[in-house]
Amino acid sequence: MNIKLVLHIIGALWMCLSFFFLLPLGWALYYGEGDAPALIYTIIACAASGFFAWNYTRDKSEIHLRDGFAIVSLGWLTAAFWGALPAYISGDIPSFTDAYFESISGFTTTGASILTDVESMPHGILFLRSLTHWLGGMGIIVLSLAILPMMGIGGMQLFRAEVPGPVADKLTPRITQTAKILWGVYLLLTVCETALLMLGGMNLFEALCHTFGTMATGGFSTRNSSIAAYSGYIQWVIAVFMALAGCNFALHYHALKGKVNSYFKDTEFRFYIGVLAVSSILLIAANPSDLFEGGENKIRHTVFQVVSIMTTTGYGTHDYEMWAPSGHLLLLILMFVGGMAGSTGGGIKTMRVLILIKQARLELRQIIHPRGVFPVRLRSRVIGNDIIFNVFGFFLLYTLLFVAGALFLAFLNIDIVTAIGAAAACLNNIGPGLGLVGPTDNYHHLPQIGKWALAALMLLGRLEVYTVMVIFSRSYWKK
Repeated sequence: MNIKLVLHIIGALWMCLSFFFLLPLGWALYYGEGDAPALIYTIIACAASGFFAWNYTRDKSEIHLRDGFAIVSLGWLTAAFWGALPAYISGDIPSFTDAYFESISGFTTTGASILTDVESMPHGILFLRSLTHWLGGMGIIVLSLAILPMMGIGGMQLFRAEVPGPVADKLTPRITQTAKILWGVYLLLTVCETALLMLGGMNLFEALCHTFGTMATGGFSTRNSSIAAYSGYIQWVIAVFMALAGCNFALHYHALKGKVNSYFKDTEFRFYIGVLAVSSILLIAANPSDLFEGGENKIRHTVFQVVSIMTTTGYGTHDYEMWAPSGHLLLLILMFVGGMAGSTGGGIKTMRVLILIKQARLELRQIIHPRGVFPVRLRSRVIGNDIIFNVFGFFLLYTLLFVAGALFLAFLNIDIVTAIGAAAACLNNIGPGLGLVGPTDNYHHLPQIGKWALAALMLLGRLEVYTVMVIFSRSYWKK
């Protein structure tokens, strides 16, 4: 690993972050609630540290895969540090553990919160909290590649390490051009949703904050009751854009180019929509109608919650812990399924689930026809054994991390339902879980060591496990 090169790029990332932190500073100055000084101190410290790291570690070496893993992992960890400082310095979140938990929850688009009264927070801090979602959604590393090409930083290795999903779908031969395309689509959808939310009665501040949480599949809201505080129109708009954010952004790009049928030609997209539809129908049938006021309310709340959980956004319009036990189990399963590869969603990803299902079907076929050769096909292409083994390894490691996380929380005298719900919600980057961390609760009451463990699960889940864990392998440090 080239430490000098890693620090050089991390410095560029910090400078980039300090620029974006000017946005919440503007809201802080506008509302005048006393959080501006903390933001100013953070911006100066972040920019100065970034300039020093970038300027005094210049290195024109090529980025290798090992460097990419280190840059991505350290980039997320340090970005969360800078994101935590304003709330900690201002005293709005007096515990650094809580401030860091809130920040890394934002950057990893998890949406798990320690805040007991969101509406009492100053607007500058709230906007920064939502902005971390938006930056983390498509990836702050990809962002720096898209807007800082003049620094001469190449890096397909960074793109491979950062973009969500089993495969980074390059749209152009140049990585910087690909990053610009992805962020262009991301920005266009952001503008569209913001406009639609404002048409529904939200002011610009609320519309931007909720759009950031939607497009990043994050889930931070400016209201204590989340999206339940808003009209049915706003809930439907957010549900639609959550579903779009859970799609592969390459499909959105092709649709904008006029190839709208690319959605339904894609096997993974059909599977994704099918799971959303079937799950919604099952939950509508399973839940008693007396929990909801009217048939449209039942359909809207159920569809919203299914989309929110499967895309790993975590917004809520209804307390799903009041639903039938079968609903709890189905939502827990959807937490692990997640969004499509190449989306801003977390979870295992529908592509991996689809590959696992196809491989299981072929194994049954192989038993009946032991001499037959039956390849796994996806998107009209044969999936190689190396990818299948990678998916199996990822699934096993992901499951072990979930079990280990739940066991660790249980050893802290946390009840089993809460332990399972918190581990699943943080590893899959969802936010609300089950038990005492359900949709009407938060993570404030958990012990500090439990919060650090959950923060680690958030990072592991957001960076697809391998990116972080490979750094702890012995072979990574061998020359």
